[in-house]
Amino acid sequence: MKIHLVPAAAGLVLLTGVGVATADQVIVTPEQQTVIREYVHKHPLASISLLGVELNIGSTLPDTVELQPIDVPDVQYRYVVVDGRTVLVDPGTRRIVHVID
Repeated sequence: MKIHLVPAAAGLVLLTGVGVATADQVIVTPEQQTVIREYVHKHPLASISLLGVELNIGSTLPDTVELQPIDVPDVQYRYVVVDGRTVLVDPGTRRIVHVID
């Protein structure tokens, strides 16, 4: 009986880990990207520099960075321009969720 439980438990742990990984992943649809790009183009921000902060998905921006709202339906994120690149940020966690190139 133990022999059958170990693979089942390992499978459950694996599936749980996959569920957690996908829960953290943010998907911005191509349509949303287009609307967001147009909005950002119409509402440009000055680019800021942040020493020691990498522009990677999941990186956290310091509290000193002012996040701007995006007036786009179904988009709960805010944006800022860092080193010439526009990034979408979760305002609750201040983590980068998408980098618009």
